[in-house]
Amino acid sequence: MIRNSRWRAGAERLAGASAGPVTGFALLLLVWKIISLRIGDIPAPETTLLAAYELFKNPFYDNGPNDVGIGWNILASLGRVALGFLLAAAVGIPLGFLIGRVPVMNAIFSPIISLLRPVSPLAWLPLGLLLFKAANPAAIWAIFICSIWPMIINTADGVKRVPPDYLNVARVLNLSEWKVFTRILFPSVLPYMMTGVRLSIGTAWLVIVAAEMLTGGTGLGFWLWDEWNNLNVQNILIAVLVIGIVGLLLDLILLALAKRLDYSEA
Repeated sequence: MIRNSRWRAGAERLAGASAGPVTGFALLLLVWKIISLRIGDIPAPETTLLAAYELFKNPFYDNGPNDVGIGWNILASLGRVALGFLLAAAVGIPLGFLIGRVPVMNAIFSPIISLLRPVSPLAWLPLGLLLFKAANPAAIWAIFICSIWPMIINTADGVKRVPPDYLNVARVLNLSEWKVFTRILFPSVLPYMMTGVRLSIGTAWLVIVAAEMLTGGTGLGFWLWDEWNNLNVQNILIAVLVIGIVGLLLDLILLALAKRLDYSEA
């Protein structure tokens, strides 16, 4: 009896949590269907989903440089995003700690960040091509330079928000800078830092699609643009859905990681 009641309570919680997303997706499909009925060039949801099923039946075929399965395109985009994002994290997070901790560093870098942060991602791509003389490093460069700012800003803001009493106690105890970092700064700044990381991965995923449209090769952006040139609207819609789903999964993974590392919930 107790087991049945627990199962029922769990099912009710699951139904309550899924009601909103299911309703939202149903509305999206309904709007999509209405648009497809009014505009003949827009494929209906059911035909697009059937085409997606056919694409994903064999996602890793390879018929040459410009004819590979969607699986290879997803992996190529994820690989570029991972490399550019990790480089941005390796530079941006330590720099954010320094800017938040050292007033001189804040005075030096804040104007530079304010100047460069609003620059469009695509504006960095020609500079990357000029610097690296190749499309792939240029795309990674664009990801790096555009995803670094949220990590710097959020990490620095987190350091500045550390309660002064914590640092005063550290001074009284004569803690080393390393102990101040590991025992005070890092646990306090971690939620802000993870927010910056989530914003950065979203930015990186946005940038890579636009960059691949211009640089060519393998990747979701190039595949989307190639399908546009072939006037294959079904595959364009599939590309949009795939880009959205992968971006959502990346955000959910980082959100779960942020909750796991949040000391305040321990």
